[in-house]
Amino acid sequence: MNRRHFLASTAAAALVRATATKASPITGNDVAPVPSDVSQPSGLSPADSLNPAGIRTAGIRMIPVVAGKYKVWTKHFGPAAGNTSIKVLLLHGGPGFSHEYLEAFESFLPQAGIEMYYYDQLGCNNSDQPDDPTLWTLARYTEEVEEVRRGLGLDHFVLLGHSWGGILAIEYALNYQQHLRGLIISNMTAGTQSYLKRTAALKQLLTPDSLAKLTALEAKEDYDNPEYERLMMEELYPKMICRIQPWPEPVDRAFRHANQKIYVQMQGKSEFLVTGNLKDWERWDRLHEIKVKALTIGAEHDEMDPADMKKMATLMQNATNAYCPNGSHLCMWDDQAKYFEYLIGFLRKA
Repeated sequence: MNRRHFLASTAAAALVRATATKASPITGNDVAPVPSDVSQPSGLSPADSLNPAGIRTAGIRMIPVVAGKYKVWTKHFGPAAGNTSIKVLLLHGGPGFSHEYLEAFESFLPQAGIEMYYYDQLGCNNSDQPDDPTLWTLARYTEEVEEVRRGLGLDHFVLLGHSWGGILAIEYALNYQQHLRGLIISNMTAGTQSYLKRTAALKQLLTPDSLAKLTALEAKEDYDNPEYERLMMEELYPKMICRIQPWPEPVDRAFRHANQKIYVQMQGKSEFLVTGNLKDWERWDRLHEIKVKALTIGAEHDEMDPADMKKMATLMQNATNAYCPNGSHLCMWDDQAKYFEYLIGFLRKA
C-alpha cells in the first residue's frame, strides 16, 4: 500500500525513529512468554538478552533477526501462551507499513479464545530501522518470519498475511510448510501481473477529468506532485483501500509510521506501476504445493480482484475462499462483521 501523502509528511519523524533507542513501556499484566524451544545455557541466550526476565511487558517481546544483528518487536494477545491450541501470527502489509492497522484483530480473536501475535517487520515502526537497502528483499523477509517463529517458540501455528504480508505468507508456506497448522491469505493475489490488471481497472472509478489528470501525471512520472497525492488519497483510496469515513485511528497511525524507503525499493513510487524488486513476483504455478489447510479472503471493492482470491483457493490442495461483499482492501474494518465471522470460523476448524 503506497500511502504517499502520509509518507511524505512524516519523513522527518521516521528519521528520528530510526535513530532512537526502542524501549517498551512496562504496562499491562501479560508476561512475555519464553519460548520452550529456546536453549538456556549458563549465560543469557540471544533472546533473553533482549528481554527482562520475570518482568511483565504487556506481551511484548523483542526477537533477534538477521543472525542477531537486529531486533524486531512482537506482541502477544489472548489466553496465556500455551493454554490454547490455536495460535495466529499476523504479517502486516506494505512493504514498510506496521502492525497498527491490524489492531482490529484485538477486538475479536482474544475474545474467541485465540492467541494472536503480531510484529513489526524489520525497518518498520517499533522494530529496528537500519539504513541498509540490501535487507529489503522478499527472500530476506521470508527468513525473518522463520526467525520470529523460532524466537516465539511457535509450531503448528496459523500464519495470516494481509496484502504484502500475503506475499510473505505464501513464500513462507512454500519454504517452511512443516511448521504450519493453517494459512490465511487476506486481500492478496498470487502475482504482480494480476494485481496490476486489477488496479488499472480501478482507475475507471475516477471521473473523466480526474482520470485525465492522473494519466498525465503518470506519463511524466510526477508521482510526488501534490495533485497526484490528492487524487490518490481523496478520490481513489476511499473507494478501494478503506471505505469508511473517517478512517479508523489505527489505519491513520499506520500510514503515518510507514517507511517509504522500503516501499519504494520493493514496490515502487506508484500504486499502479510496480518497478521495485517485487515486479516479477508470480506464484500461481506453485500454489498447488501448499498442502496445509488454507483460507483466502477477498472483497468486492478491494484493489485485489476477489476473483483471484477465489481462484487461488481452487489451486491450493486444501483451501476455501471467503468473500466480503461490502469490503475493500481493509475489509477487517469496512466489512468487519463478515470478515471476522469467516476468519474465526476457519480458525476454530483449523
